[in-house]
Amino acid sequence: MQIDVLSLFPEMFEGVFGSSILKKAQEKDAVSLKVTDFRAFSGNKHNQVDDYPYGGGAGMVLKPEPLFRAVESVRDDQKTPRIILMCPQGERYTQAKAEELAKEEHLIFLCGHYEGYDERIREFLVTDEISIGDFVLTGGELAAMTVIDSVVRLLPEVLGNKQSHIGDSFSTGLLEHPQYTRPVEFEGMMVPEVLRSGDHAKIDEWRKKESLYRTWSRRPDLLTDYVLTEKEQQWIKEFVTRKNLDS
Repeated sequence: MQIDVLSLFPEMFEGVFGSSILKKAQEKDAVSLKVTDFRAFSGNKHNQVDDYPYGGGAGMVLKPEPLFRAVESVRDDQKTPRIILMCPQGERYTQAKAEELAKEEHLIFLCGHYEGYDERIREFLVTDEISIGDFVLTGGELAAMTVIDSVVRLLPEVLGNKQSHIGDSFSTGLLEHPQYTRPVEFEGMMVPEVLRSGDHAKIDEWRKKESLYRTWSRRPDLLTDYVLTEKEQQWIKEFVTRKNLDS
């Protein structure tokens, strides 16, 4: 996969792209990561990439020319890129979107600053607008890093264990079940007996039930479109009973 980032602050990506899974992914040639300073495409002697908004108002707006030119400079004629605008007005980012983007050959991320973008960038340049949450950041860089990390880890051969991401929170529509490791006992706190039983069928059922409970208790909104099996419906009845007894 080829990933290009257009930013006014390319130095922000050095530590992230040069560390951990993203570094290993590049070493394995699973992904090519490149950051381009789109100020170089301003086309004026002052390298100005923003201007005052028509109609008045506070703040400055990113001009269309630098971003259109920068995108053209990183396009690969052999690939059709997804051009992603990081923006608080965009579609809220989900694991499903990460899995969708992980199937693409070329992603181009646009990271803005200032008050916003010239609307022609939205209308005629980008294919996707993504928001990582209902809050506003200084710029799109941190949001782009988040999306890129979540996409790259899904690429084949990137994670050491090919199954590592399958049980992640949100991958199944539910939050991930609790995890334990050695020691069995720590300051009186024990690893659940079922996980030490060696009975893989019981362990699998325990994990599914705990995953559902964690989702039901912490993120019930995720269950709105989740299709419950008969067993899962019974488990939820047990959860309700447990909650009523505890209250």
